[in-house]
Amino acid sequence: MVVGIVLAGGRAQRMNGADKPMLMLAGKTLMEHVVGRAAPQVDELLINANGDIGRFAGFGRTLVPDSVANYPGPLAGILAGFEWTKQNRPHAQWLVSFACDCPFLPGDMVGRLIAAANASHVPVSIAASAKRHHPVFAAWRTDLPLSADEVLGKRGLRKVDSLIGSLPNVRVDFDARPLDPFFNINTPADLAFAESLMRDGMPSDA
Repeated sequence: MVVGIVLAGGRAQRMNGADKPMLMLAGKTLMEHVVGRAAPQVDELLINANGDIGRFAGFGRTLVPDSVANYPGPLAGILAGFEWTKQNRPHAQWLVSFACDCPFLPGDMVGRLIAAANASHVPVSIAASAKRHHPVFAAWRTDLPLSADEVLGKRGLRKVDSLIGSLPNVRVDFDARPLDPFFNINTPADLAFAESLMRDGMPSDA
């Protein structure tokens, strides 16, 4: 079993504080685009969010807030997904993490990440493109002994990259032509660019 988690807990400071997952792109929210591409690739899809998580109720997904206060950021969200999965889906073998601001993420991402991890006999697989890796887009073996208390508290880690660097891992390269599928929307200019891509025929779902 593969559980996925979309990380939607950021503060969107470069979007002037806007609720990034709810920004509209080609008639749908960014969250709708990401869920539409991620959900078919996993057996169950969670949403990690903080604040008023009820705003995501309409997506019909289990909502998982960070389990530790004052640790904003994707690492806390991934660890919340680990804890939820271990408690509620003990037979799941993989947790796959996604960012909420990448509406063009690859439709074959999960399969390729898990295949690469299995082939390399490592517990973590990370997506890469255009000579850059994308640590939030990763497949994690659920038997890793990870929890918010251990990683954030005892080890004091704050970045996903720091945790990945402490574990055996493999990178999987995805073609960045004609568009990097991990193009993420951080600024109003990024959103305008994505709108132009949609107008020019970029598919809006997987």
